[in-house]
Amino acid sequence: MLGLDTHILLYALTGELGRKEEALLSRQRWSISSIVLWEISKLAELGRIEVDLDDPELNRILSRLHVWPITWTICRSIRKLDLRGDPADEIIAATSVVHRVPLVTRDRQIRACAAVPLAT
Repeated sequence: MLGLDTHILLYALTGELGRKEEALLSRQRWSISSIVLWEISKLAELGRIEVDLDDPELNRILSRLHVWPITWTICRSIRKLDLRGDPADEIIAATSVVHRVPLVTRDRQIRACAAVPLAT
């Protein structure tokens, strides 16, 4: 199973993945932190992405993903990360650490965080 950050999920939905990302995602089941769902809806609300949140196809795709809940264990593990700034990124990274799920991300700060298992 792989963890996807918000942007990788959006790139997958819009066909904007790189070849390496496509190859990675084609071989394993996808999972996301529940904060990714909030972030997508917030980005749409703010007009930063164009997505119809009521689109049946989008809902079908999202319903097939494994969604990790935000737990107290995840929140506590954030303080052990050498990552500060975007709270959603901290939760996404901590989710991958706690569940030992390799994360697919382009985010430089997350990729530089030694504790986060990255999909390669």
